[in-house]
Amino acid sequence: MADLEENKRVVRAYYEQAFNDGDPEGAVERYLGERYVQHNPQAADGPEAFIGFVTWYRGQFPQLHVDIKRMIAEGDLVVTHSLITTSAEDRGTAAVDIFRVENGKVVEHWDVLQPVPEEAANTNTMF
Repeated sequence: MADLEENKRVVRAYYEQAFNDGDPEGAVERYLGERYVQHNPQAADGPEAFIGFVTWYRGQFPQLHVDIKRMIAEGDLVVTHSLITTSAEDRGTAAVDIFRVENGKVVEHWDVLQPVPEEAANTNTMF
């Protein structure tokens, strides 16, 4: 049976080390499995593609930050609901990422992204 809290710890550490600390190589070495299946149609499979994407993205947006607001784990899946910002002025993007964890390593990823709008039809926040 999956250790849900450990899976959440692995996903948080992987995501934050890669994006917030700017160390995708270290994140891959420590937290990625032998294979990495990517479901985002703009990204390729594999650790090299992930490292290349994060390096490019942080190069475009040096102030990039991922603020994980909540995490949910079930079975071998961990879901994060995050605010991704690229600068202090950026309203940000709401992101839901789904990671599959196998034997304590991240092996698969899906995501859905939605820009935070300037105005909303309600007074609730996206978080």
